[in-house]
Amino acid sequence: MAITARDLMTNDVETVAPDDEIGEVLTRLARVQFNGFPVTEDGEVVGIVTQHDLVHMFQPSDRTLWIPIGFPPFLESLEYGFDLSWDELDTSLDLAKNAGKPIRSVMTEDVVTVTPDDDIDHILDLLVDTERDINRLPVVEDGSLVGIIARQDVLRALRDERREE
Repeated sequence: MAITARDLMTNDVETVAPDDEIGEVLTRLARVQFNGFPVTEDGEVVGIVTQHDLVHMFQPSDRTLWIPIGFPPFLESLEYGFDLSWDELDTSLDLAKNAGKPIRSVMTEDVVTVTPDDDIDHILDLLVDTERDINRLPVVEDGSLVGIIARQDVLRALRDERREE
């Protein structure tokens, strides 16, 4: 018998709403054993937010200031890069500035989902997609969230299946 999403999923899914504040979601993430929430509105998945989304907000990929240096009559100027590495002050300022914003401002809207009847091969294909780097799959039936599958759930099922053989 093939393993399906229904066999793997956790039914009791903790979610957040699109208008929940970033600070509130960060606090909730600090208290749970997983690293992201589906974002739902009226039971429908409208996004997903992960620790990565929130950390990226506080760690811009480039805080280098490029300053052109040169004075006339030079035709070309040299550019010097100054690393504006952020420290605790920058992090505190970023947190204060963003804590009250809605989670919709950082969530991923293009959410990959599965149905309860999708088989484990389809689920594995989604979880190993290197472009998307998916760690959890919301399970949706008739437009509503009914469960969630984490990579760990799939690994546990495969381990258990091998032990039975």
